[in-house]
Amino acid sequence: MIKRNPFSKKITSSPVEPYVRKIVRDWADNVVIPKRRLYDEDWAEHVIIERAITSLIAEKGFQKALFPAEFGGWNLGQSDYPATFAGWLLEEVSRADAGICMSLVLCFWPLVMITVKPHVNRRLCAEFAPLFLTDKESRFAALAMTEPQGGCDIENVDLLHGKTIKTTAVLDGDEWVINGHKLWPSNTGGLADLMGVVCTTNPGSDNDDDIAYIYVPSHLDGVTQGKPYEKAGMAADKNSDIWFEDVRVPSWYRAWGPGLDALYFREVMALGGLACQVCTGVMMNVYEILYDFCSEKTLNGRPLKEHDAIAAELSEIVAAIEVCRATAFRLAAILDRPDRYGQRWSPEIIAKARANKMFVADRCMEECERAMNIMGTYGADREWDVEKHWRDLKIVQLFEGGKQLCQMESARHFFDCATL
Repeated sequence: MIKRNPFSKKITSSPVEPYVRKIVRDWADNVVIPKRRLYDEDWAEHVIIERAITSLIAEKGFQKALFPAEFGGWNLGQSDYPATFAGWLLEEVSRADAGICMSLVLCFWPLVMITVKPHVNRRLCAEFAPLFLTDKESRFAALAMTEPQGGCDIENVDLLHGKTIKTTAVLDGDEWVINGHKLWPSNTGGLADLMGVVCTTNPGSDNDDDIAYIYVPSHLDGVTQGKPYEKAGMAADKNSDIWFEDVRVPSWYRAWGPGLDALYFREVMALGGLACQVCTGVMMNVYEILYDFCSEKTLNGRPLKEHDAIAAELSEIVAAIEVCRATAFRLAAILDRPDRYGQRWSPEIIAKARANKMFVADRCMEECERAMNIMGTYGADREWDVEKHWRDLKIVQLFEGGKQLCQMESARHFFDCATL
């Protein structure tokens, strides 16, 4: 592959960006990209995939990133640019493989509730940080949210207020007793070491006070992870079922308590908008592949890129990447400045995050298809990797409630819709 990517230059104000980008870029080029065509066959065992993940999140220390420095972490959650940092980290990782990117971000996502200012639960940080501080083994967290009967209804907090949650948490003395079934959390299928579980303390209630976010270590009695599902793409991101049968955890494993759990869970949903950078990272690599293809393949004795019709299509792809990256990093900047734009858990910020994710995912999906059309049959050939990126992008487009929830939450806020 031609080592040319004008999109990888420093574009934000984070002082550590160029150094971390280089670390991740070297890892991507040397560890992941040469072997990623093997990942589809490794979806169940994760022999090759976990070696690649361990070399990034454990050996290079990224699994420590969110925890405060006093507990041995990188203190990212206390910095002034956690979303921007996460954004270009996700971009560089997804350039190599979107599935590994999702596995990484799902190690962060469940921990946001207790590690990111202005809300840091130091007691829980002290409890769970040691699990992630090793540089020998990768540790995985999972956000246990989606359920079989309602899918991503749980994310629609401002309309449903948790009334469809079936996983229950009952306080018995100084312990929570958890029962329920979660479906499709990333980093399950036997991977998850720690789970952030969205529960209800009063089934059927639409009172935010009854939404509970409780941490559950996976080794406890009553926790069962199913076998991973084989998906169209993202083989490096394991998804499965989790069953909780009379699982007991200390009462203080609840992140914050009545009202605040629901409030900060909304923030977790807003931060899900950083999936924009998963899409733009994929497209950065599609650009690299397309550059090689259109430089090497010829028509009537000239490289494909020297023909007007092809060049016009290539320009559309470049324009989309430029605009989508600008959109994605603007969203990250908004998420990093609640003092200027409003709290991350506000309906306005959630609506902006949903709208951005919808736009970027849709546009990158379209441009990946355009790249496949330019390449013709080669676009569907596994040897060129574009079809893999296309399959991965489709899954990014579908998760977190898919396009529909993005549409409803955006319309609800911007047009004052009363019933969506």
